[in-house]
Amino acid sequence: MSETVSGEMIVAAAEIAPPCEKIVERKTIVYETRTDPTVIKLAGEKIKDQLFTRFGFLKPKPGEIQFVSIDKYYEPYMLITGSYMIDYYRKCVHVVEIDKEVLQVILLDHKLEPEQPMGSSAQDYSIVRLEGEERLMNELKASLILDRFGQDITLEGLPSAPSERNPKKILSEFGVEEIAHNSDLDIIRAKIVKRPGDVNRVVSELFEVSERAVIYTPRFKVLYRNTKTGEEKVMEFDGVTAQKIQQSKHAGPQSTDPLPPPPPPPSPPT
Repeated sequence: MSETVSGEMIVAAAEIAPPCEKIVERKTIVYETRTDPTVIKLAGEKIKDQLFTRFGFLKPKPGEIQFVSIDKYYEPYMLITGSYMIDYYRKCVHVVEIDKEVLQVILLDHKLEPEQPMGSSAQDYSIVRLEGEERLMNELKASLILDRFGQDITLEGLPSAPSERNPKKILSEFGVEEIAHNSDLDIIRAKIVKRPGDVNRVVSELFEVSERAVIYTPRFKVLYRNTKTGEEKVMEFDGVTAQKIQQSKHAGPQSTDPLPPPPPPPSPPT
């Protein structure tokens, strides 16, 4: 059931439908690789001993660290901009103090009977309750840059580069599993679509996404092995900037250096 107030269609609270949605199609962008794998390998050779450093100063000999492999992959980032607006009415009651002698109040052709307020000062005045509705409008906006785990990152954390002309072909060649189609929508919807709890009737409600893209940026994963211990570790580089990537807490389990055995007890004096 709906009714018209001031010429606008308003939906009753018991029948409030989900908000209207206006969502653009998602773009797929793949950055060009701007760094040659040989350059990445040379950069890794310069700092490979850092992978197996213990306690910040115990480094293996350079000859003990062996290059194993270098692999290229693509790391996805989601960009999305959206807004949520709701124009609605809520119920309200306004209490007005009147002279104690007043027997009846007429407002807008409605007869209101005075009441005696609760409390010790009730002898001084009476009250009338004005029941009605208040119209409000709420609007929320958000522009997000998310990693593949749905975590916010800064704009500085996303490199810039020209894009490949055939992104779908590149992703297929490298066997890249694309980000779920609605994962970015679910995140921004949960962040900004917040219908007030006191809604009685809705004039209009809209969830709109005006910008939406997934950017796949190239990465190189370089694997090294400590020939003395057999331990293997990975170093990652950005395929656009050639900068070494700092591993975050979301980058998966990291290998840790085992603690060295305790030193032997001192020999007894002779």
